[in-house]
Amino acid sequence: MQFVRFGIVGLSNTVISYVLYAVFLLLFQHFGMLEGIDYIVAQVIQFFLSVLWSFYWNNRMVFRLGEGEHRSLLKALLKTYVSYAFTGLFLSSILLIFWVQVLHISEFIAPIINLCVSVPLNFLINKFWAFKNEP
Repeated sequence: MQFVRFGIVGLSNTVISYVLYAVFLLLFQHFGMLEGIDYIVAQVIQFFLSVLWSFYWNNRMVFRLGEGEHRSLLKALLKTYVSYAFTGLFLSSILLIFWVQVLHISEFIAPIINLCVSVPLNFLINKFWAFKNEP
């Protein structure tokens, strides 16, 4: 059931992430800003905003605390940013560059392809590290 809840939060996060990415990319392109790196900057912005969204809902719905359990929210938030930085920023950026510049896949399609790699990794890292309960 936990993975199902993670999937629901992940789906909402995916929609939020993609909308943020597309909006910033379109804004940059419309105003002729950051030509050539506009899609990378859009991804960085959407990363910071969508991780906050994901952290909030994962903390409330997915990796809930049982009675007598506790965790430091700040520590969990920092771990969440680190885990998503690896999968959602570092790995996804490398893959994004590969899809766009090497395989010439659309900047609007490439982030969707990245989900096949990042979602399973995010669940495992969050479950066993970022939201791990403290004794």
